[in-house]
Amino acid sequence: MSAANTVLENGGKVILLDKSSFCGGNSTKATSGINGAATKTQKAKGIDDSVDLFTSDTLKGGAKKPDVVKVLCGNSGADVDWLMDKFNLDLSLVARLGGHSAPRTHRGKERFPGMTITYALIQMVEKISEKTDRAKIVTKARATQLLTNANGACVGLVYEKGGMEFQEHGPVILATGGFGADFTQQSLLAQYRPDLMHLPTTNGEHCTGDGIKMGEAIGAKSVDLEWVQVHPTGLVKPDDPDAKIKFLAAEALRGVGGLVLDANGKRFANELGRRDYVTG
Repeated sequence: MSAANTVLENGGKVILLDKSSFCGGNSTKATSGINGAATKTQKAKGIDDSVDLFTSDTLKGGAKKPDVVKVLCGNSGADVDWLMDKFNLDLSLVARLGGHSAPRTHRGKERFPGMTITYALIQMVEKISEKTDRAKIVTKARATQLLTNANGACVGLVYEKGGMEFQEHGPVILATGGFGADFTQQSLLAQYRPDLMHLPTTNGEHCTGDGIKMGEAIGAKSVDLEWVQVHPTGLVKPDDPDAKIKFLAAEALRGVGGLVLDANGKRFANELGRRDYVTG
C-alpha cells in the first residue's frame, strides 16, 4: 500500500490486488509500532538516535548485508515522517524495544499501530479511486502468474477472482509478504526450514509465498529464504491450544516490562534482547 500511494503521488495509475477479503496483510497485525531513526518525533522528545546507530543495531541482528541495511535504516526516519505528514497519523509515542540501543519504535495513542497505518494508507487509495480512474482495489483476488514479453521482462499478471481468470498489463510490484503459514510438504517453509514446520505461526493464513513462487517462475532470484524469524511470544487459546495459527503477543509486551518465564516460573532471558536470543 505504501508502493501504491507512492505511485499515485507521482501521477501514476494503480490496480491493487489482495487475495484476502481486506487489504493490509500482516502489517495490520503490527501491535508494537514502526521503527525509524532521526524522526521528527524523536527530535521533539530529545531522543539521541541516528541512522548510524540504527544501522549498527540492525547489522548486529542481521545477515551483515550493509547495502540492504543502509536502505532500510537510511530511509526509516523519512518514512515515519511521511506517514505522519501525508496521512495525519499519530506516531507520537516512542519506545525502546528488543534489539535496539535507543527508543525508536513509534506508535500512536489509539488502537494497534499496524491497523491504524494500513487503514490510513488504504483509505487514501480508496479516496482517489472514488474520484478518478487512476486507482482500483480488487480484494479476494489471487495472483497466479506473472506475464513476460519476448525479452523475459515482466509486463503484467494473471489473477483469479470469483472462479474467473483476469489479466492486467503493466509494471508489477510484488509486495506479498512471506510463507510462514504454508505447512504443506510442497511449501517454501518445508523446502528451506523443515526444522520449523512443527512450530505455530502468527502469520495470517494468506502468507503462503505466492509472490515469491511467481517471481522465481520467471527467473527472479531470491535470497535468504532460510532466514525465517521465530517470534518469542504468542497468545494461546485455552480452547484450542494446538492451533497452528496464533495471535501475536507483541514485542511491546516485553518493551514495557513484561517478563518471559519458563515452565517452572523462572526468568531465563533479558527481555530486550534480539528475538533469536529470547527464543533460545
